[in-house]
This record gives sequence, C-alpha cells and structure tokens, in this order.
Amino acid sequence: MARFEKEEMEEKESGDGHVLTRYLIVVLLLLPVVIGILFFTFKVAFVEKDKWNKVAESQKKPNRLVNPNRGNIYSADGKLLATSVPRYYLYMDFQASGFQKGTRKSKATIDTFMHSSRNGIDSLAYYLSRKLKNRSAAGYKAHLLRGLKSKSRQYPVYEGRVSYIDLKEIRQYPFFRLGRNVSGLYEKEMVQRQKLFGTLASRTIGDIYNEIETGGLSKGKNGLELEYDTLLHGQAGYNSVMRVGGRWTNVIAQEPVDGLDIQTTIDTHIQDLTEKALVNKLKELDAASGIAVVMEVQTGEIKAISNMERVRPGVYTETKNHAVADEIEPGSTFKVAAMMVAIEDEICTPETLIDVGNGTYTVSGRTIKDHNAHRGGYGTITAAQSIWYSSNVGVAKIVLKGYGSHPKKFTDGLKRTGVDADLRLEIPGAGRAKIRTPESRNWSRLTLPWMSFGYEVQIPPINTLTFFNAIANDGKMVRPMFVKSITHNGKEVQSFSTEVIHSSICSSRTLKIIQDMLYNVVNYKDPDGRRDGTGKPAKSDVVTIAGKTGTAQIAASSAAHNVSFCGYFPYENPKYSCIVVVSRPRNGSPSGGLMAGTIFKEIAEKTYSHQITLNLRTIPKEAGRVAVPAVKNGDARAAKYVMEELDIHASSKRIASEYAIYGRSTGKDTLRVRELTVRKGLVPYVVGMGARDAVYALEKSGLRVSLSGRGQVVSQSIAPGRQVVRGQTVEIVLKD
Repeated sequence: MARFEKEEMEEKESGDGHVLTRYLIVVLLLLPVVIGILFFTFKVAFVEKDKWNKVAESQKKPNRLVNPNRGNIYSADGKLLATSVPRYYLYMDFQASGFQKGTRKSKATIDTFMHSSRNGIDSLAYYLSRKLKNRSAAGYKAHLLRGLKSKSRQYPVYEGRVSYIDLKEIRQYPFFRLGRNVSGLYEKEMVQRQKLFGTLASRTIGDIYNEIETGGLSKGKNGLELEYDTLLHGQAGYNSVMRVGGRWTNVIAQEPVDGLDIQTTIDTHIQDLTEKALVNKLKELDAASGIAVVMEVQTGEIKAISNMERVRPGVYTETKNHAVADEIEPGSTFKVAAMMVAIEDEICTPETLIDVGNGTYTVSGRTIKDHNAHRGGYGTITAAQSIWYSSNVGVAKIVLKGYGSHPKKFTDGLKRTGVDADLRLEIPGAGRAKIRTPESRNWSRLTLPWMSFGYEVQIPPINTLTFFNAIANDGKMVRPMFVKSITHNGKEVQSFSTEVIHSSICSSRTLKIIQDMLYNVVNYKDPDGRRDGTGKPAKSDVVTIAGKTGTAQIAASSAAHNVSFCGYFPYENPKYSCIVVVSRPRNGSPSGGLMAGTIFKEIAEKTYSHQITLNLRTIPKEAGRVAVPAVKNGDARAAKYVMEELDIHASSKRIASEYAIYGRSTGKDTLRVRELTVRKGLVPYVVGMGARDAVYALEKSGLRVSLSGRGQVVSQSIAPGRQVVRGQTVEIVLKD
C-alpha cells in the first residue's frame, strides 16, 4: 500500500513538471509577438504619429455647416408677413479639372463643350435661354465662350438668382450633367426674404442681407429684422463626414437650431386699407412721399404703418421708415402741446380773447402770418378758436404774453407733456424729438414765438402720434409697440405688455379742454359758414373724429410743405389714434385738412366699419331676400360664424378641417357643407375660394402664387392632390 502511494506521488510530480515546461515554451514563443506589438505601438504612437494623423485626416472630410432656417415674422392675426427662401447664384469654374490642358481627359471635355451637339455649348445655350429668358441662345453661347477665354474661376452663368427647383433642373442640362469637377458648374447659396404682403409695412418689417455669413447665418439689415436679428437667425448645425468601409458616412451630426418667430402688432386688414388710402391720395396730389400710422389707444400697439415714396411718376413704394426716422418741424399739430402748457400754467382759458387782427403780427422784425391773412384775418377770437382755426398769430401771442420773460418755463412745460419723450422704439435708426431750450446755442428772440406753432422744433411723426394718443387715452402716454410676442414652434417664449411712459401728461381739467378743442377742429360749424374748423374735411358721418391739422413749410424750399393731420376716433370712446403726413404735394394748395385730413377720414371710416358688430337677428327680414346666399369655398370658421349670425341652416355643423366647400341643397333652405381637407405635402383644392383664402392655402403649402382676375377661383394650373414642389408657381384664375 505504501509502495503504491509512493509511485503515485512520483507520477504526479513528473506530470506537474511537464505542464510547467509546456507553459514556459508558450511564453517564450509569445514573447517576441508581445515585444513586436509593443514596439509597433510605440512606433505608431510616437515615432510615426504625424504620418498616421495625416492618413486619418485623409479619410475624413471637414465639418460642413448646415444653415438654420431664419425665423418668420407674423402679423397680429397670425398671417405670415416675412419668410426665408433659399436662392442660388450660378457660376462656372473654367479651371476645373475638365478644362485643365495637357491631359487626354481635358481635351475630351473641351471637345465635348465646343463641338458635341448633344452635350455641347449649342444645346446648353439653348436650354439656358429657354429657362432663364434673359439672353437668346446665341447670346448665351457668346457669353459662355467669353468665360472660357477668360479662364475665370468664378464666371457668372446668370446674373439673377434661381430657386432650388430650378438649380436641380439646370444641373441636368447638357454638359452640366457631367458633374461639377468636369463642367465647373457650381452655385453660391443666398437667402431671400419673401414678404408675402408686398409693400405692407415693408420698412418696419425690414430686410436682410442676402449673403449667408461665414458662420452659416443670415443677418438683418434694418427694421425688426435687425432689431431682433439674434433671435431670428438661429444657430447653424454641422455634419462631420468620415470614410468608413470605403464609403463616406455622416458620423456626427449636430442639428441646426431654427430662429425664433416674431408676432408683430400689425393688423393686415388695417394695414392694407391704410396703405391704399395713402397711395391713392399721394397719386392724386403727385406728392413726393407720405406716411400714415394707426395706433391702438390703450395698448400702444401699432396696427398699421405705411411709408410711401414716389420712385417714378405715379409709382410709390416703401424706401425709408419716415414715420419713425424723420425729425421734422411738425407745424400746427404742435400748437396743441403749446396750448396744453399755457392752460396748465393758467396763462389763459379757452374763453380768453386774443386780437389777431388782419392775420399778421411782427416780432423782432419778422412777420407771423395766419393762413387767411390774405382774406383779412380773424379779428378777435378766443384761445379755443385759435386752435379750431389754427391761428399762428393767436397761439404766438398767448405764448409770448405768458412766457416772453420766462421762456424756460415754457420749454419745461413742453417736456412735461411728453411730446419729446424717448420712445425707445424697436426700429433701429429711429429719430429723437428735439426741443430747444434758452440754454441752447441756437436760441434766439424768434425761437419762442415760432416754436409755439411748430417751427424750430424737430419731432418725428411717431412722437406726435404718441402725444395725441395720450390725449385720447385720458392723459396716459404709452410706448408704441411693434412686437407682441416671440414664439418657437408655435409656443410663446416671451410676450410684451403695454409700457406707460407718463401716467398723466396734464391735469384732467386741462385734458378735457384740449379734447373739446380737438373735437371742434373737425366738427365745429360756424353759423355764417366762414369760420369752420380747419379739420372740417376730416368730418365723418360714420365715426366721430377729433384731431388737429398741420402745415409746415420745408426749410429747404419756400414752395414745398409737409401737411398733416393727427387725431383719434371714435371721439366718445377712443379706440385708435392716427397720424397722416403728406410731403411736397404738387397739385393743389397745401392744406392739412383737405390733403391729410381726407386720408385720415378714409382710414378711420374703414377701420371703424370693419369692427362694427351688429345683432343681425334683430334686423327685420326682407320679403324678397335670398334664403341661402352664395358662399365661397374657403375658411370654414369664418363662414360658420356668418351662417350662425344670419341663422342659415347648414347640412353639417361640425367641420373639423380648416376649409370647407359650400353649395345650396336642391329644394331646401339649407346650405350644403362638405369638409375640404388640405393634406400636408399635397396641392390643395382652391377652386371656388376667394383670392385671400386661395393664396393663403397655397402659400401655406409651400407654393408661390400668380393670380389674375377678380371674384372667386375658377381654375388652378397645378391639379389638387399632386405632390407639392416647394417654390413652384401655381397660377390661379378668378372670375366674378
């Protein structure tokens, strides 16, 4: 037994020795491999580091910027005012590889360009001419041959810009289809800001620079586009592209952050009627320019702002924001501020008598004239009448009597009214009101009397409007607002509320006196018909208007004037204030009432009428009335509201979609209603709609619209239900 155990132990020891030997052999065999790995690792990491870094970089493309979409600008009622559309300039590089001399490939490319009928210059010129329409085929051929001769690396194929759809098509034209490296065709992306309502509030909305900056961002140029540029332009993203498995692949992607959207205070309806009223009168007067601004009294929201300037005979467009930028002598509208100060300081009362004589008054060798001096003047009038009749002599005598020895008291009083307040507007380049003081270097003995009727002061029209708005707002001066909120993906990020500049511009007693004066400027009727208020042309049978006329001679020309009217409506419960200024009218004698006042009246009447609400159920039904009137296809919500108010029966009261189709049911006093579904990415059906609904639906789908005629849509050039090609133009025809 002992012998057996001994042999067993000897065998075990012998086996352990064999295992150890084998292990050592394996280690000795692997040791050179490990040493080799460590050696090559060290060599790659340190000795050949630069070499392999270069190899790695060769397998990688540089990061490519992904441009963000610039935020949109909307009206107060949610309509799209400004949006971005990419556009492209086309260039040819005549030093591309296909044009490099000395190689068989370049010779073949040049031969193709010069001679081949299918892929050569003749075919290319034909297609470019047919598409771009700015040159004939022969003209394009000569143009491209000049580029080839010049060997330019940035030769413009087309001076204008093309859409992305057009770019894709042009890339497939003869010769260009050979690719960028061979043909040399390349593009430079720009961003174009489209204003869907044309000139409406164009200078207030602003513009952007078309070129995209190095960082991939667009940049605001003026107006709200510039003021809110950092919010609108967003943040660029990037693609990092590497070669993996022999193919280029995006390995890192940072999505761009689109810009925020801005909702303005502009009401497109009020804006539209304001611009039309202004332009029509400017054409009639052949005036150089004109402005009209409508402000909501209690909130200060700017509902319309139009700055029209003559660019050629009979054609007006927005070129500058005169309403906020121009520092002009306001003329007689400023008399209201002067009178407010005099009454507040108890220099006069509305009944104080002033002898204005024959309408002329000499001060320090200079003559002040009333507008009716050539007819003998007004004689003796009250202080109130000096405002009704806009008497320069009357207001000047009041101010000289009260402040001749203490002019600083007068200028301090003007500043107290807020007529020169810093409005801190959201429009870059806004002007500042300037009122001289006795300490000013340019103060003279003439400054005080001339200042009383609106000369020797510089007041932007928006400041004059803000002052009159405060009179309408029970003395509370609020800052004009152009933006209501900032949104992102339809959600509100920031909202803006009304800001009070002065809680009270004067005492309530003085305010009531001034309000009465402004009412009589427009509505006072002299029994003998010779002394009506100067604002009589602004008198309306639709809405009660109060305000003040103004006429100021432009210093640079004795024959040129700015005529204005500023006021508010309705007088009993003011809702809106408005200022109209017409510059350099050529037809007719300068008159704030006849020229600016009539524009004001039209704006006031149409704005007020648009907002009148009537209880139609209380109106008696006419015997011959149509039981079911014709209803245009389109906005379902608006049509539903009208049908409910008119008590019209509909076949379906629940319409979930935004649009509907309407038709009269046979033999019934019921309107047949069917839902009109607009699917994303598909061309909507707009036949039967009015122009506004049709344009809105098509542009919302990404199409551009060209329309002709009036009435309702009878045909559309792109069939409904087809896939939308963004930027493509659809033609619609309207008939009554």
